Amino acid sequence: MIYQVYPRSFQDSDGDGIGDLQGIIRRLPHIASLGADCIWLSPVFLSPQKDMGYDVSDYCDIDPLFGTLADFDALIAAAHGVGMRVITDQVLSHSSDQHPWFRESRASRDNPKADWYVWADPMPDGSPPTNWHSHFGGPAWEFDATRGQYYLHNFLASQPDLNFHNPGVQEAILATCEFWLQRGLDGFRLDTVNYYVHDALLRSNPPAEARPQVMATDLYGMQRNIYNKSRPENLAFLRRLRQLTDRHDDIMMVGEVGEMGDRSIELMAEYTAGRDHLHMAYSFAMLSPDFTAAHFRRCIEGFQTGAPDGHPYWSFSNHDVPRHPSRWADHAVDHDAMARLSCAMLMAFEGTIGIYQGEELGQEETALDYHELTDAQALRFWPAVKGRDGCRTPMVWEADAPHAGFSTGTPWLPVKAPQLARAVDRQQADPDSVLNFYRRAIAFRKASPALSGGRTTFLDLPEPVLAFRRAAADQVLTCVFNLSPAPIVLGLTGDAALAGPHAATLAGGRLRLPGNGFALLDHDGALALDIKTFEHAD
Repeated sequence: MIYQVYPRSFQDSDGDGIGDLQGIIRRLPHIASLGADCIWLSPVFLSPQKDMGYDVSDYCDIDPLFGTLADFDALIAAAHGVGMRVITDQVLSHSSDQHPWFRESRASRDNPKADWYVWADPMPDGSPPTNWHSHFGGPAWEFDATRGQYYLHNFLASQPDLNFHNPGVQEAILATCEFWLQRGLDGFRLDTVNYYVHDALLRSNPPAEARPQVMATDLYGMQRNIYNKSRPENLAFLRRLRQLTDRHDDIMMVGEVGEMGDRSIELMAEYTAGRDHLHMAYSFAMLSPDFTAAHFRRCIEGFQTGAPDGHPYWSFSNHDVPRHPSRWADHAVDHDAMARLSCAMLMAFEGTIGIYQGEELGQEETALDYHELTDAQALRFWPAVKGRDGCRTPMVWEADAPHAGFSTGTPWLPVKAPQLARAVDRQQADPDSVLNFYRRAIAFRKASPALSGGRTTFLDLPEPVLAFRRAAADQVLTCVFNLSPAPIVLGLTGDAALAGPHAATLAGGRLRLPGNGFALLDHDGALALDIKTFEHAD
């Protein structure tokens, strides 16, 4: 299980209101108590922080906001000391416009790094070279008066895209990855892993076949983004990355596939195929508002079919999307019921699973006013877009401490009452808390042969029931989840018993699931366990 730490918001050790590496070291016992195997750190590299560290100005140094290289080394040692690995977010597709590489590149058209970034002449009428959109609104091209050319940026204009068609760029990027592996890092979470290579011919994208409703940031979805990302040349660079990691012992790479819909599952399959690409891939497929049995089944079966030798990584929340108990609130009996149901589901999925800091508290999305925002996306598109700050507010450790024990200073984002109510110390002593449910569910997954390594076979049941079987040599579990707030009853044939954390009753061959209820049924694989009837309970 991988636990994502958003360092700005985890624990501040020096009172400046921003979390740091020493703060993470202090709170390692909490992460270890969950049963995490690995910590994923969002970026801590030197950065102007225009996009909260996803705009890197030095790939081989730590931003003073978070500490020093010595602090980073101390964190690696401390995590290894309690049996956990550490991976970092590597933002390789683009840098900050303050990076020395870009400063040199933009200075002229004939300097040694002139083509380290994606530059192109204007169209005859002065318009951008292609019709590509930026994720943050407007064209994906910014005109630079010094060179008299446009440069490509898939995100902010202050995040210029590197030119991966240049062998020197690839060598420089690989050298930065080697730098961290030499310091004892255990691997990489590769940000926007399908954005590295652009179409060398600079062809404009065709319109999308099914156009989404146009909202403030939906212009990107108005195109089939086939020339600005997910190019076949991307796979060649991933093979070079894999060769690098294979020279070290036990290194792991998981790539974020920035794609929506069925195409994201296809890319996960492509990017993990064989033994010379990524070890794992994850997508935004389960980070969407979709909450149906058909959707989750489609994601998992799509990966099984398309990448039989690959390994998936599933998560429901991260630093870029609204927290899932809030995102799926329309399907919930109440907030805690959704938190427990989603935890039980995730822990039953085949593959590697990840949780985002605060998820184990059942944390909900924070409602922020405009004057409290820091996210560039929200500041540009408010009020149509609320942005990403709502899922990035500080961890809440002690209910009665200033700022919930996160900082002795003023936090960079506020701690509000709904979040404070879910503080770690309040949940610690309550055996029925969401926090302790997560601990039990994670422990059960680790101890269960079926959940830790069994294969998945789905059962054909109507909405809103998600049901599948996980089978290993020593155990067979049938996992059943009610994705609606209405109670249901399932009729069973065959012997079974409730196992692990559950919200259900089983008697007389009838499995009763309350709204958002769930059950893991343990049974002898040699015996049939069939679900014969389905009804909504009174």
